[in-house]
Amino acid sequence: MTDTLPDVATYRQQARAWLEANLEPRDPSEGLSLRGVGAHKSKEDFALERALQRRVFDAGYSGITWPKEYGGQGLTPEHARAFKDEANNFRMPDLGAAGATVDGPSGQTILAHASPEFLKRHGPKMLAGEELFAQLFSEPGAGSDLGGITTRAVKDGEHWVLTGSKIWSSGAADADYGMCLARTDWEATKHRGLTWFAVPLDAKGVTVEPIKEINGSSDFCQEFLDEVEVPEEDIIGEVNEGWAVAQTMLLFERGSGRDDPRLLPGVERGVDAHVVEMATRSGKLEDPAARQLIARIHTMDWLKVQLSKRVAGLMRTSDRPPASIASYWKLASGVFDPLRAQLVTELAGGSALGWHEGDEPGRLLSINHLNSRVWSIAGGSNEIQRNSIGERALGLPREPSFDTNKPFSEVVRAAQNWTGTPS
Repeated sequence: MTDTLPDVATYRQQARAWLEANLEPRDPSEGLSLRGVGAHKSKEDFALERALQRRVFDAGYSGITWPKEYGGQGLTPEHARAFKDEANNFRMPDLGAAGATVDGPSGQTILAHASPEFLKRHGPKMLAGEELFAQLFSEPGAGSDLGGITTRAVKDGEHWVLTGSKIWSSGAADADYGMCLARTDWEATKHRGLTWFAVPLDAKGVTVEPIKEINGSSDFCQEFLDEVEVPEEDIIGEVNEGWAVAQTMLLFERGSGRDDPRLLPGVERGVDAHVVEMATRSGKLEDPAARQLIARIHTMDWLKVQLSKRVAGLMRTSDRPPASIASYWKLASGVFDPLRAQLVTELAGGSALGWHEGDEPGRLLSINHLNSRVWSIAGGSNEIQRNSIGERALGLPREPSFDTNKPFSEVVRAAQNWTGTPS
């Protein structure tokens, strides 16, 4: 006898009833930030957020589309979107950047590539907020060129020993594990010989150092791995096949499925109320020039949402969507966000430069301006996205590369011996 999936409309009603009985209404001002930024929580407050995540999990609303054998509910994306629509009105668990373990790049990549044994062991804990995963991806010497990473993993019996450094890892200070890309074969070409490991961030030899950012927060971290032992069973994917896993990671990192209405609340219903409030506070609401700015901001918001929905639709209808599809959304964010922030700042006037204590809209306006170039860099720069779209989506010729077919050990030696002058 097979399980019968609940009707989506009935499921929505049940979710709404549970949310009303168990969670607090969400403060509408929480939707003002283009990128979630807030004061770093204390360990005690973070423990409360984990407990709230556990309550959501116990009720069956974490990992809605995950298979039941891994702790999920085995329901459809339509059920998940129905819950998200209803949950948008309530204060959900806030686990910061590390809280994207389930729906974000780490969780989705693990679900796609980890072994059934790994998922049975870690999946329920991930969904319950007991195991939060950060991405140990970029390195001080390898950012946009991810094939150039040099963190080393050496097999030692039933363990692997990792040594190296990672950087720009969102939420690593609050995470329990790092999903770490390391080089396991130095004689393979640069995009081969790579393997992903689940590294406990409290393991011996791991040091996590938060990085102070321009907006005052410390969401990013740098990690130092000094002969860290990781068991064979905590490999994600296949040994030396990590680049295929990385492509899945980039697919989600660059915006796959970003049709969540919380990203730009109110856009479908009309102009962002925050923008109108800024114009009102600066006395420009009736100014024709200011109204033109408001119209341009709303147009960009609307177009970005429509692009997001289009990309999400393409992802859902393809078993193996190319990472270049997500690059369209990522590039749009990298181009539009700085321009939007500039227009809002022009509209707000003095509020964009300073604010009174307790003036949350003014504070968020300044933070959003500082953060407006995040998506032009994070997850691959605008230039990388244009290359990806041109080469993989449009079929244009690839840019020349001198190191594509060489063993990576040779590439490293050549880089170390390079003098900058023709030989």
